[in-house]
Formats: sequence, C-alpha cells, structure tokens
Amino acid sequence: MPYTPDLVNELNTLVRFDLATTQLGIKIHKIADPEIIAATLRLHAKGLVTQTDGGYLTSLGRDAAEHAHAALTILTSLPVSTQE
Repeated sequence: MPYTPDLVNELNTLVRFDLATTQLGIKIHKIADPEIIAATLRLHAKGLVTQTDGGYLTSLGRDAAEHAHAALTILTSLPVSTQE
C-alpha cells in the first residue's frame, strides 16, 4: 500500500515533535494549513496525540514518531556509493 497524501501529512506532523524530551508538545493553530489540521485530528483519533490540536505524543504516538524520524533520516541521507 503506497503512502497517500493524508498519510504523508500525518508523518509530517509526527516529525514536528521533539523526541529529545517528553515535556514539549505541539499546538496546531486554527489558521494552520487545513491538511495539517485534518492530519492532527486523525492522529488524535488514532490515539497517537493527546489533543485534537496536537498536545503531546501518547506512548504509541512516540513509537510512531520515532519510526517517522528514522525513516526521514534514512531517506534524506546521502546515498552510499557502491563499488562492484
């Protein structure tokens, strides 16, 4: 199953969380991009964030955010050159 635009927006929202601390959440304001507002609502409905406008990551949300950060790091790193 490929990533849909909705899933990409959810991943983009998850990577906005600072994983260095559990004390920082995010606040998605009502003037934010409608796609990000909708993504945050879906993340809340899925039990990944504590509030409909962001808040803090739940335990499951932290796991998902860690994986989203890892995938982003891997996909944006420089390619490893291969020699044959």
